[in-house]
Amino acid sequence: MTIPATMRAIIYHRYDDICLEDVPVPEIGADELLLRVTGCGLCGSDTLKMQQRAEPPVTLGHELTGVIVRVGAHISHLQDGQRVVVAHHVPCGVCHYCSHGNPSMCAAFKSSNIAPSGFAEYIRVPAANVQHATLPLPDAMSDEDGSFTEPLACVVRAVRRSQLQPGDLAVVYGLGAIGLLMAQTAQAYGAHVIGLDLLLERLTLAAEYGIAALPADTPALAERVRAETEGRGADVALLTGGGARAFASALDIMRPGGLVNVFASAPDALATLDLNQLYHHELTVTATYSSSPEDLRLALDLIASQRVHVAGLISHRLPLERFSEGVALFTSRQARKVYFTISDKPHPQLSLP
Repeated sequence: MTIPATMRAIIYHRYDDICLEDVPVPEIGADELLLRVTGCGLCGSDTLKMQQRAEPPVTLGHELTGVIVRVGAHISHLQDGQRVVVAHHVPCGVCHYCSHGNPSMCAAFKSSNIAPSGFAEYIRVPAANVQHATLPLPDAMSDEDGSFTEPLACVVRAVRRSQLQPGDLAVVYGLGAIGLLMAQTAQAYGAHVIGLDLLLERLTLAAEYGIAALPADTPALAERVRAETEGRGADVALLTGGGARAFASALDIMRPGGLVNVFASAPDALATLDLNQLYHHELTVTATYSSSPEDLRLALDLIASQRVHVAGLISHRLPLERFSEGVALFTSRQARKVYFTISDKPHPQLSLP
């Protein structure tokens, strides 16, 4: 195919100056790929950077799939025309953080990225991302479904770090798109799951995905959870939202020896923690940020095998020209997941059974 000299891309100049611009199509090196992006989901971390007024350089958009249109001379395992999913961050695999199971704290992880933006018609995929974080999509998987691979990889890492065992009870706080992925992943790892949210529409959708869901303000929630577990309490709580209130609730419903995993940044970031409760009940409080290449592969397999369903999670599909509208819909909680369509080439859709 003919590759143009310029393309459209969302460029972040500062928090109040984010524009759709005509920019040069990236050049690639011998170990890199040029990808024509088919679509990209809006992540909460994208909007958080805007809300926190992050200083540039900022790369927006990373929940993407695309078609390879140019292959570097040194690459033999991928080819033109392949549909792929690409993760934006890649750890080095050998540093102190990587060797201790903290790849998302690795300096290489934090500095790596695609260019110039996931919300662009074309991106350059750097060599490390090509080698460790570029996976071919199965023929039967749609581009939209494939775009959930990266966020699901983050969820997979959270579940794996939570030490869930088959038969455990996991309580998921927040049933937005990430919460629904979290609940399904915990089920795929053998746990019984209760999902919590304040919005009726989210509780209803959770039920459609086979998730037992309760209002987050259910009276005597701790007693309800203990009744499900022979008086013990939840083995694991996974917080995808809710802030300090959810954190306090999670501590209240934990069994002795249970684990709380914080998987969300919160506006009310300061929470009270009773050290006596932590000590006497041997509670573990941890957090999970992002994913690893191994989690990316596991996530793609969960979607391909339909052990985790993603069809139906996208509530709004918009062109790049309506980027600001998509951000507003998401931040006002009117959208479950916003997906920006970038290529006009359609692919088959999978449906929720």
